[in-house]
Amino acid sequence: MSRSLKKGPYIDEKLLEKVKKAKSGEIIKTWSRRSTIIPEMVGFAFGVHNGKEFIKVQATEDMVGHKLGEFSPTTKFGRHGGRMQRELEIKATEKETRKTEE
Repeated sequence: MSRSLKKGPYIDEKLLEKVKKAKSGEIIKTWSRRSTIIPEMVGFAFGVHNGKEFIKVQATEDMVGHKLGEFSPTTKFGRHGGRMQRELEIKATEKETRKTEE
């Protein structure tokens, strides 16, 4: 559910201060995944914490209005299991080994 228009976007005050003080090329570390990306943030690189490590997110114009946390996944996708999937993966690795042998 989106935030009310009369309230405006949520931006952590500490993060906004960091953006104003930051120099270009510097990564701004933040734990504030709920902060909305605003036009002043475009061009900066953010280290968004996913619970384990900081994921580098380069803010672009397309990202304005989205939250920082959307670009830093918190879970790692393993894979869909099953016998069929394993057989397909075995065939794919066999093809790769044949290509490297030639």
